[in-house]
Amino acid sequence: MRVTLVTGGSGFVGTWLVRALLDAGDEVRVLARNPARLDRLPVERLQVIEGDVTDPEPVQQAVRGCARVYHCAAFVGFGGAREHAPMMRVNVGGTRTVVDACLEEGVERLVHTSSIAALGRPERSQGCYDETTDWVESSLNTHYALSKHLAELEIHRGVAEGLDAVMVNPSLVMGPGRPGENTMRIAGNLKRGKVPGIPSGATNVVDVRDVAAGHIAAMDRGRTGERYILASENLTWQVILSTLADELGVQPPKRSISLRKALVAGAVSEVWARISGRPALLTREAARVTGHRTCYENAKAVAELGVQFRPFLETARDMAAAVR
Repeated sequence: MRVTLVTGGSGFVGTWLVRALLDAGDEVRVLARNPARLDRLPVERLQVIEGDVTDPEPVQQAVRGCARVYHCAAFVGFGGAREHAPMMRVNVGGTRTVVDACLEEGVERLVHTSSIAALGRPERSQGCYDETTDWVESSLNTHYALSKHLAELEIHRGVAEGLDAVMVNPSLVMGPGRPGENTMRIAGNLKRGKVPGIPSGATNVVDVRDVAAGHIAAMDRGRTGERYILASENLTWQVILSTLADELGVQPPKRSISLRKALVAGAVSEVWARISGRPALLTREAARVTGHRTCYENAKAVAELGVQFRPFLETARDMAAAVR
């Protein structure tokens, strides 16, 4: 039976992707830094390789004998400069390690989990972004965005060396998952009344289950070297938080927070984090991301991959049920 590898199989996207692959009848191998984090999956049905995605030896072991590879492992965050080094190590160095192993082992195809962040964010809006958007240096580009952009360059390098690889670029991934982690943290904070206000910006959201389906569609139908934006609805943060609050049965935040105020709060929070040794509740990076309005097109993924995206209302309902 064909063996499929998923790196980052214990993560938010990786967990749902592994479930979808198992449902499709695939023999699935998972590379996991901490196998204990696979507790939301039927581990007895998996081949588990313990190791870090930046370590060539376990990566080579995991890739060996696999026909298909999904590279989902990543360091995601908006912690600013203090997260730059680990992001470069994991997101860029890890991708380089996976690409090299895939080339050496002769895998049939690699699907790389990128991000809309890898498209970059020009300081002046250019309308909705699509797969043709070129990276430009901008103060709106986070350390995470830079790391995912450089990771895409590693994929292109692999393709130039003969690797069959495709990239998918999810927007803000939401959906049911482990309480208190990823975007489930937003739902939990809303439930407890710990969201102080509504950011002034807008973004695109996508359901994690549709992202998993998009990965599989990219593996089956994507064109080599291409990227596909996996995105559903372009929404303001007011709509996102109000919809989620309604499904949770709580009042949404009343106060709107301007970008200027959010940046000041982020700066204060970062100073307190350095003094206390605790993570910042808000960073200036997070303030910039949530305070600007961006939108994204999904026409290419719909047309070429045949992916369908559910409305955010359905996602919000399932997130609320997971919080309860």
